[in-house]
Amino acid sequence: METPPPPGPQGQPPQGQFPPPGGPQGPYGTVPGQAPGPYAGQGQGPHPGPPPGPYGYRPWGNGYSPYTSPAPVNGLAIAALVLGILCFLPLVGLVLGVVALAQIRKRGERGKGMAVAGAVLSGAGAILLVAGLVGGVAGDFWEGVKEGARGAGGNGVTFSVHEGECFDVPGGSLEGMAYDVDTVSCEGEHDGEVFANFNLPEGRYPGDDGITDAADERCHTLQYEYAMDTWAVPENVDIYYFTPTRESWGLGDREISCLFGNMDEKGGLTGSLRQDGTTLGPDPFAYLQAAHVLNEAMESAPEEAYVEDDLPGHRKWATRMSEGIAEQVGLLRGHTWPADAKAPVAALVEDLEKARKEWAKAARSEDADAYYEHYELAMDLIDGKNTVPAREALGLETTPPVQEEDADGGGGAGDGPGAGAEV
Repeated sequence: METPPPPGPQGQPPQGQFPPPGGPQGPYGTVPGQAPGPYAGQGQGPHPGPPPGPYGYRPWGNGYSPYTSPAPVNGLAIAALVLGILCFLPLVGLVLGVVALAQIRKRGERGKGMAVAGAVLSGAGAILLVAGLVGGVAGDFWEGVKEGARGAGGNGVTFSVHEGECFDVPGGSLEGMAYDVDTVSCEGEHDGEVFANFNLPEGRYPGDDGITDAADERCHTLQYEYAMDTWAVPENVDIYYFTPTRESWGLGDREISCLFGNMDEKGGLTGSLRQDGTTLGPDPFAYLQAAHVLNEAMESAPEEAYVEDDLPGHRKWATRMSEGIAEQVGLLRGHTWPADAKAPVAALVEDLEKARKEWAKAARSEDADAYYEHYELAMDLIDGKNTVPAREALGLETTPPVQEEDADGGGGAGDGPGAGAEV
């Protein structure tokens, strides 16, 4: 199975220049049309993402590691698998598989899946010989053996990880090859955390590009259902994934696992990043649900960064922004907030209403200059700093993630994948 990373906050344009509304994140940290960065997976190497957008805003994952050299395959594991498949000397194959597992654990070699599969197949062969099973009983048993081998792990044999699980990988890096994982507690330090799983449709293997394209699109969407408060996601966290290989696809593997991991190969994660309906109270959950509506509209900005290059596209986007804010305001007004959150949420709603009107005017602009005028006013009104009082009252993170532009003394905080300036 396989793995990519996070975007970042919005910076302000140089003095005297308008920020391109369709360009980098805005206060929501999204660069339209930008693909994620490195991928790591079972049997596949990392793939670099695109360079930063027009003003240097950092997308999810801004560093890629070179292909890693896989560890050698244990020879006894290969022998055990061959004997198991051939059903030749089953007891010998079983012993070789057990010995290979001990050597793999000690030496850090590959081939755990081969050793397990070989031991399972050899053990099955021994049972068949001893019991003399024939006909339908033997056929049913053999199908069960093959199913067990599919989940054993190894090159061409899949392993499974589940949503909410934290794990370590041999070597400690999510870049390059992954043949097995060890499930650990999320409370301590770990290499990765699974935030979603989904299956690809049946059919022929779609190719490496088809697999990674599907993982890119779905994983970067599913992250919000698991880590709803993007401000609480550390800036050094990227999105990775495990994907099927051509070999495991032939064994029925269709699952893609979406993961959080550290951009630094030598770094890890500590504590769970999960913030959803299972961990949040009803009030912060309702707030983040409303904020996500506007985030989605923000991420639908045109690929053309400059209004002059696509005024009709930007006008349509301004309409989506106006409609998204209207829906968000409806959700915020429809929830009963605790006493200490009523005033800051009401003030936030007031700013949002003003921003909605500016977006509506931008949608009717006849030229780029008029569009920029309303766009700039609207963006100031939905700036992340305006959400801090409401966030504080609801017990959410109040420090927007630091972006490269912020570190250089320019720009404001944004929201969205890894940036987090939702309102």
